[in-house]
Amino acid sequence: MFSQYFQTLQNCFKVGELRSRIFFTLALLVVCRVIALTPIPGLDGQQLVAFFKELGGSGDGGAGLIGMYSMFTGGALERCAVGSLGIMPYISATIILQLMTAVVPSLSKLAREEGGRTQIIKYGRYLTVLLCLGQGFVMSIGWENPQNIPGFGQFEGQLVAEPGLWYRIRTMLLLTTGTVLLMWLGEQITERGIGNGISLVITVGIIARVPQAIFGLKDMFFPTAGEASHPFNGLMLVALLFTVVGVVIAVTQAMRKIPVQYAQRQVGRKMMQGGSTYFPLRVNYAGVMPIIFAQALLMFPAQIFGTIGRKMGDGNAADFVTGLGDSLAYGTGWNLAMQSLMILFFSYFWVATQFNETQISDDLKKAGGYIPGVRPGNATRDFLHHAMSRLTLAGAMFLVIIAVIPTVMMINFEIPFTVAQYFGGTSLLIMVGVMLDTMRQVESHLAQHHYDGFLKGGKKVRGRAG
Repeated sequence: MFSQYFQTLQNCFKVGELRSRIFFTLALLVVCRVIALTPIPGLDGQQLVAFFKELGGSGDGGAGLIGMYSMFTGGALERCAVGSLGIMPYISATIILQLMTAVVPSLSKLAREEGGRTQIIKYGRYLTVLLCLGQGFVMSIGWENPQNIPGFGQFEGQLVAEPGLWYRIRTMLLLTTGTVLLMWLGEQITERGIGNGISLVITVGIIARVPQAIFGLKDMFFPTAGEASHPFNGLMLVALLFTVVGVVIAVTQAMRKIPVQYAQRQVGRKMMQGGSTYFPLRVNYAGVMPIIFAQALLMFPAQIFGTIGRKMGDGNAADFVTGLGDSLAYGTGWNLAMQSLMILFFSYFWVATQFNETQISDDLKKAGGYIPGVRPGNATRDFLHHAMSRLTLAGAMFLVIIAVIPTVMMINFEIPFTVAQYFGGTSLLIMVGVMLDTMRQVESHLAQHHYDGFLKGGKKVRGRAG
């Protein structure tokens, strides 16, 4: 088996176009890491790095929330780096535009027109810059008084050497530049490299923090002096790792094959032969996007309400706002409930915006194809809609379980957040999903040159298409 994979790797570098795409992608991902490691002038990030190391073993909600945001930025936040905002503003802008496309008729019409998607992407870039300017300015203020940030209450020290208006403007512009550069690099990878660029930017940041998770797992078996050992929790994590990886791969590749029959028909002077094939409906059609969307939107409400409540001072209104922020803090029941509902919503929303059963039905009818036992036209459309709705529910429930596993482990079993995220959770789902998607793209390039891919080498995987 390993010899087959090694042979496939050799084949990847035999194809000139694929080889150049791989090297181009790796080079840009290195630049992404440089952005995450370049500190902002005037900020002492080393103090924050030391604080994050102490915070990594904490099981409170603030630690989990800060650790999650730092994970999505590839560790840039804890270094006060240029890429501290990460790619999340771009993802937030994408969410906003997709929601607006579904409810604003002019945007919906634009999305269906030729070249409309390009124009919407351009709007997303402009919106990303606006979000970066706002979030960058707020983050610069937070670094001036880090003790007021939820989760940083125990931080002792001063991050900003020379606070003031010029520091805030400079930091805001640098943070905006970092995110815009990451967005541009992701788009270049998608266009000229291999894989989905934005997903790879997130993934390389997650992978960069894997060593921390490995050392955290080692400490559970061989703790330092004065710390308690948790060998049972460590064994549970290892077993969970293999289980979740297997389930993620199975669900990611799982599909329902809808049989399609084509009748013999005359096209001009040529007689087209009929035949049978199938139309694949994936169980996890939305991939990791619902989890990323949900966590991106739930990252800031707790801090915003907490800050507003403290600014309001004493009183019932202030207590209500502060309590609302506490109820939405990472790891609380309301936070898990909101996250689960948002994952369900975004799973169906993604399918509704990306899967067009009406167009599929019309294309089948024009091509002379039909689903056995289902009439062409509206009946086919309703059949596909019903089938996709049931599959989406199963995929969404799978995503909900994957998303809440780290939080449950961190709170109930006292497992460090950095370890829990990598042994069953969003990080693992993103890494496995992005790797499978990248491998499928590599396969398509290899197939054009009659080489076997990673997933096609040797015996075919059961249930795999083709």
